[in-house]
Amino acid sequence: MGMRTSRTRQDGEAGGEGGGGGRQWARADATRQALLSAALEVFADRGYADAGIAEIVERSGISVGSLYHHYGGKAGLYLALYEELSGEQEGRAAQAVAAARAAGERDPIALFVAGARAYLEVCWERREAARLFHGGEGPSGFSLMRRKRAQKWIGQNTKLLRGHGGDRATQVLSLVLTTVIGEAGREIALADDAAEAHEILDEVVRILIRLAR
Repeated sequence: MGMRTSRTRQDGEAGGEGGGGGRQWARADATRQALLSAALEVFADRGYADAGIAEIVERSGISVGSLYHHYGGKAGLYLALYEELSGEQEGRAAQAVAAARAAGERDPIALFVAGARAYLEVCWERREAARLFHGGEGPSGFSLMRRKRAQKWIGQNTKLLRGHGGDRATQVLSLVLTTVIGEAGREIALADDAAEAHEILDEVVRILIRLAR
């Protein structure tokens, strides 16, 4: 994609008459995806601290003005990648739980395990991004953001597991199981190949069931 002025971007992304708005939106989306893909490559190669805006721009083929327009800089790109991965993990887990319920499953542990398996599968499918975020490096405020997301995830799992023991027991169980899944996700992302990743995943599922029962 060629260089675009800030004014052109702003006008285009605001939409337009007829099909023009759709085309402009599609171009803006393609621009964002190109920037995210390039940023992931550079962060994976160099780490967050040593990653440079110039290299991200070069790899993406997008102007530096577009990068700042869409993401505000390097930190914005990093956080957008994290949100993208987390959203996919959570979405896939929710879909798996819904599918299990639709199939007639009512056991809270079985539903939890279905969601956990789907979440961990994304850790392998999106391993480059998962490795990046499990490395612990990131912009200022990223650690707090991760903690808040983890607390939200634990809360969601507690609701899913409700009925499996008392309230306090359910909260502790949710904390333990969620922690296990998070650590397992790192190991799966670091696996050498798909066979090893799925071997780890299957063993983690067995451990989750034993812990929960």
